[in-house]
Amino acid sequence: MTVPDAKQPATAEYPSSPWIAPPERDLGFGSVVASETRKRLLNRDGSFNVRREGTGFWHSLSLYHWLLHISWPRFFSLVVATYVSVNVLFAGAFLLAGADALNGPAPGGRFGRAFFFSIETFGTIGYGNIAPQTFAAHVLMTLEAFSGLLSIALITGILFARFSRPVPRIAFSDRALIAPYRGGKALMFRIANERSSQLVDVEARVVLALFDQVDGHATRRFNVLSLERNRVALFPLSWTIVHPIEDGSPLNGLSEGDFAQRGAEFLVLLTASDETFMQTVHARSSYRYDEIVWGARFSDIFEQDREAHDLTVDVSRIHAYERAALP
Repeated sequence: MTVPDAKQPATAEYPSSPWIAPPERDLGFGSVVASETRKRLLNRDGSFNVRREGTGFWHSLSLYHWLLHISWPRFFSLVVATYVSVNVLFAGAFLLAGADALNGPAPGGRFGRAFFFSIETFGTIGYGNIAPQTFAAHVLMTLEAFSGLLSIALITGILFARFSRPVPRIAFSDRALIAPYRGGKALMFRIANERSSQLVDVEARVVLALFDQVDGHATRRFNVLSLERNRVALFPLSWTIVHPIEDGSPLNGLSEGDFAQRGAEFLVLLTASDETFMQTVHARSSYRYDEIVWGARFSDIFEQDREAHDLTVDVSRIHAYERAALP
């Protein structure tokens, strides 16, 4: 994304600063969201703060996408619940087929016999102790065997997709800081890779969303912030992303009160390549004005063993900071 040469209208309340001209200025949120709502645009977990309505549940449902993104405990709980439910339904169908539909040992009575026969059929186990006797029972057995084959294939495919899909786990510091920096000050926050997999060619973009008064209406302006470094080739440790507040910076001259009054929000967009899967991965988060600490610097998170020549990063301390006077 590039920043055009256009300048936003200067007002007595807000000075002129570079901003993203149409059609790029709303970053895809739309003019209504940019102008009318004071809610944060991007949640800390990277999800968008937007609800979709009017499409209907089944029309908007993406079952495959949902199954890929739910947690592992929820996924396995769903698989177990579905497995038990399907076998209970087929057991009920075998019971409705008649008392003579199945023969063989009946652990747990007629329902127990039907339920365990359903499990054997669904999994194509076939011990042969229980067998269908009527035409209806044979039809049900055929349907269940076919359903079992499809279900096993689908679950296997989803499991493979979940294992093979690269999911970055980037830890963002809880707070962004306005910290002393090279005789001046800078906005900075810290990130670290929580996974053992390696990320390469990591690129960061930070966009400032700030309300301006235009023709008597509050309108969000989006400013792409210049960074001390916007890309690192290797990311084995942590990375402190820094925007120097100097001449030309949209933050120059703004105070903590200005941040609150104008609803400042910093959108963070990360792009990287996962070295294991050789695929591009993305991560995003944001910091609102009330998540920014003025007059602080990040604490050291490195531990060095000089004798063993080892360098360790304590990711749990990524959020730690200490107070520091601003110039």
